[in-house]
Amino acid sequence: MPHSFGTRARTRHMFAKKFRQHGPVKLSQYLMAIKVGDYVDIFADPSIHKGMPHKHYHGRTGIVFNVTKSAVGVRVNKPVNGRIIEKRIHVRIEHVRKSNCQKEILARKVANEAAKAEAAKTGVQVNLKRTPKLPKDGYFLAAAGETGEITTIQPLPFSDLV
Repeated sequence: MPHSFGTRARTRHMFAKKFRQHGPVKLSQYLMAIKVGDYVDIFADPSIHKGMPHKHYHGRTGIVFNVTKSAVGVRVNKPVNGRIIEKRIHVRIEHVRKSNCQKEILARKVANEAAKAEAAKTGVQVNLKRTPKLPKDGYFLAAAGETGEITTIQPLPFSDLV
C-alpha cells in the first residue's frame, strides 16, 4: 500500500508534545514581545492547528519581517536543489520562540566595547579576536618513589601448571 504525501505525513514524533508537557499554551507565549528584525526559532505546537508551519520549517531559525496581531512573518532559508532560497512565511505566535542564536555574539560585542573603552583610557593595546583553545603547557612529573629510582616492570614468564 503506498504511503501518504500529506502536509503532516511522517510527523509522528515531530508534532507530538513531550512527556508531561501537554495542556494549553501558556499566556506568556501570547504576550511575547517580538519586533521586526528579531531572530526566532520556528517550533510547531501540535495542539494549535491554526497557523501551523509546514513540517520543513519546524526547528528552523529565521528573522521576523512582519508582525500582525496574531502572527509573525519570518524569513527562512530553504535549500532547494543545491541553492538556498529565502522563503517568507507567516506563522502564528504559538509556533514561534525567541532564538538564543545571537545571545553569545551580543554578549561578546558588549565585552569588546568595554575592553576598547578601557584600552583607550589606559593606552594599552588589547586583542579582541577570539582564539581557539590552546594546548596545555608541558611539565615534568616528579620521580616515583622516595629515592627517585625508576622501577622497570617485567611480565612474568608463562608457566603451564596443569
